[in-house]
This record gives sequence, C-alpha cells and structure tokens, in this order.
Amino acid sequence: MILRRLTTVCLLAAAALTAQAQSYPSKPITIIVPFAPGGGIDVLTRAIGVKLSERWKQPVILENKTGAGSAIGTAQVARAAADGYTLLATVNQTMVGNRFLYKKLAYDPDKSFEPISMMVKADQLIVANTQFPANTLKEVVELARKKPGTINYGSYGNGSQPHLLFSAVKDREKIDIAHIPYNGISPNLTALAAGDVQLGSASAGVILPLVQAGKIKPIAVAGDAPISQFPNVTTTTQQGYPYAKVSIWYGLFAPAGTPPEIVTQIRSAVREVLSEPHFAEQQVISKGLTVIAGDGKQLRDAIAKEVEVTAAMIKAAGVVAE
Repeated sequence: MILRRLTTVCLLAAAALTAQAQSYPSKPITIIVPFAPGGGIDVLTRAIGVKLSERWKQPVILENKTGAGSAIGTAQVARAAADGYTLLATVNQTMVGNRFLYKKLAYDPDKSFEPISMMVKADQLIVANTQFPANTLKEVVELARKKPGTINYGSYGNGSQPHLLFSAVKDREKIDIAHIPYNGISPNLTALAAGDVQLGSASAGVILPLVQAGKIKPIAVAGDAPISQFPNVTTTTQQGYPYAKVSIWYGLFAPAGTPPEIVTQIRSAVREVLSEPHFAEQQVISKGLTVIAGDGKQLRDAIAKEVEVTAAMIKAAGVVAE
C-alpha cells in the first residue's frame, strides 16, 4: 500500500512538472543583470529579451541589480523560485572570480544555479590612452624596463580580468607597473580616455566608440586570433607573450532545481535567437563577440576549467579575499 502511494505521488509530481513545462511561459519572465545599464551583457540581454518576448507572447523584463561585484543581483536569483520565471544573465567574473574575492558569498557559484547556456564569448584587447607612446605590448614592456614605476593600468576592481592580466605580465616580465582599480568598467574606461591611467583591457564592442573618438587605441589582442574590428592589431602570442590571454563570456542561468524541461525550452529559444543571421550580425559579430549558444554542460565545464586557471592568477597577483 505504501509503495503504491509513493508511486502515485511520484506520477502526480511528474505530471505536474510536465504540465508546468508545457504551459511555460504563462506569465512575465524577469532576467536579472547584476551590472549597471549600458554594458555589453546588459545590451545583449535586452536585445535577446525583446526577441524572446515576441516568441513567447509574454513580457521579458530586464532588471539591473548592481553591487558587490555582481554578488547582490546574483544572490537574488539564487533565492528565487526555481520555476523559470527569474533568470540570471552575467559574465564569468560572477561564477569564477568572485569566489576568490569574497570570503563569504550569498550564493554558491557551483550549486546555486542551473547553467542554461554560454551565449557569446569574446577575447579582450589590451588598450592604451592615445597619448601613451607604446603601440604594442612589447613596447609597453620595454618602456617599463627603461622607466620603472612610471606606467599605470586601470581595472574594474581587485581580482578583475584587467588586474589579473597585467599582474601576470608584471610578474612574468619583472617590470614595475601600478594598478589603479575602479568601481566598474565604465569609470575605468572613462579614466583611460581622460589619461588618468595609461593602460586597460576590454572587449572590442565596448572600446570601439572610444577608439573612433580618438581617445584610446588597441595595442594587442589578448587571445588566439585577430579581431575583425581591428584586423591590424596583433595578438599577445604574436608579440611574444602567449600567457597574456583573457576572454569574457556572457552566460544565462536559472536557479538550481528549475525543471529540466523548462531549462531546455529556454536554451532552445535563446539558441534560435542567437542563430538568426541578422540578429547575430547586429548584436554579436559587429560588437566583436562570437556566438556560442552552448548547452549547460559546456558552460559548467568552462567554469570549472577557468576556476583552475584563475586560482593560480589570483595567487600570483596577491589578491586577498575581502
């Protein structure tokens, strides 16, 4: 009798989940972006949200929830109901770097979420103020050796990608360059454009307006291949610094426990949007990004691999968790 009741309960639960998945979405969906408006992840997620709303015939609302290096907005999604109606769109810093930067997080990067998809990815560029005399990373290193202590670089916080990238160069090349952290990428690039700092790093789409305005210049691609927007800028490997690589990805996550059927529906819809040629050209390729549209396993594996590499970089940079 007990076994029969348990079987009945399990069947009813399975039926309820199936019905929930079949009716999804039946109300507005909120996507939390844990960064300020205007950044790359914000712009792309808004564009995807418009397309999803058209497909699903339901509002897709984007909410910017900033603070604590993306931890505040991320924790909000971790606490949300696991029903597919609250999602998280964020970058690798949230799931990789933050675990090394904060002694206590209000979310578990490995257990609080169900990875849906790595949507896009982009190698970063090393950039400089246009008044800075060096035009390649090699020239930066040579100048730093001639004039130690006279070069600085900006980042969007301790342990952020620019910090770890330049720390690696500083350590490997035995040069003296100073780190100036800012509270986000926008103030970092504003300072770079104004000449308050001399070096930095960011993706092609983010820096393009400043390059076109003559405020900053790209001096190296911190990846494996040239970037279409700047075909004449050589890679760090070509310049003799193969270890100096950094990339950013935009990922979509649901709270842990979200029914697999709903996760699959969301992933399929996002893939369709990103695979549409006009959308991909306008919102991804033209901004120096590459469509990935992968599955949950790929995203989970990418995080695990990046954690291993970042752990070594954090240690080398001497970053201490706050």
